[in-house]
Amino acid sequence: MKLGRRASWFLLAFGVWSWVIWVTFVKNLIADASGLAFEDGSPTAYFWVHLTLAVTSFVLGTAVGAIGLRGLRGLRADTREPVA
Repeated sequence: MKLGRRASWFLLAFGVWSWVIWVTFVKNLIADASGLAFEDGSPTAYFWVHLTLAVTSFVLGTAVGAIGLRGLRGLRADTREPVA
């Protein structure tokens, strides 16, 4: 199956966007001063659940971005092949 150029760029952009958003979220989670993420210096269930969501999103974002990158590389390789 071949991905089109638009779909490949979309998947790659989604992967990058996922990393930008979730890295920012994790930074904010660690710096949380509201008492939701940490209670008396130790992580709460809120922290662990949201950290699990972030890690899962990192993995999925990386996989989706890699699919997009492979799609773009495949399109580039197709344009290099001589026409028979």
